[in-house]
Amino acid sequence: MNEKIVVAATNYDRLDGRNAYHSDIKRLTLGAPTLNENKSMQIAAQLWTAQEDGTLKIRAEIPIHQIFDLMIILSRTLLYFKEAYRLPLLYDPDNPTIDRIGLQGEALPLGICIDNPNIQKDIQEFSQALNDLHFGIPDEIENCSFYLFEELNCY
Repeated sequence: MNEKIVVAATNYDRLDGRNAYHSDIKRLTLGAPTLNENKSMQIAAQLWTAQEDGTLKIRAEIPIHQIFDLMIILSRTLLYFKEAYRLPLLYDPDNPTIDRIGLQGEALPLGICIDNPNIQKDIQEFSQALNDLHFGIPDEIENCSFYLFEELNCY
């Protein structure tokens, strides 16, 4: 279970956002990938859950670069939805683009999923969910920003 793990955050179930003290995610780890589909990556993050016998099992493993990509997408999405209330549908159907994110010499288009047949209802619910989550997000963003800034100062 601990082979190839370098960093571990235990007792995560006690502070897993709104799932705190009810979460099935017991541990977060960083280390060499263990799942075959991620073997070509150097570092991965793992989410561990407790089995009935008390042992831990990987529930998900995400390559570290995808975590950074998701953080960028999340930050751009949060920024977009701060202003989306100005649009009657929370987006412009003629221009559903949120941003074009420069990554590794390419541009990653980020936009509202207009292929979703229920986008009108889903975007309202999504926007409301972001508003409902807002109580904890500022602290997490502030912590993330602080640690990233601190890390950047090392280089």
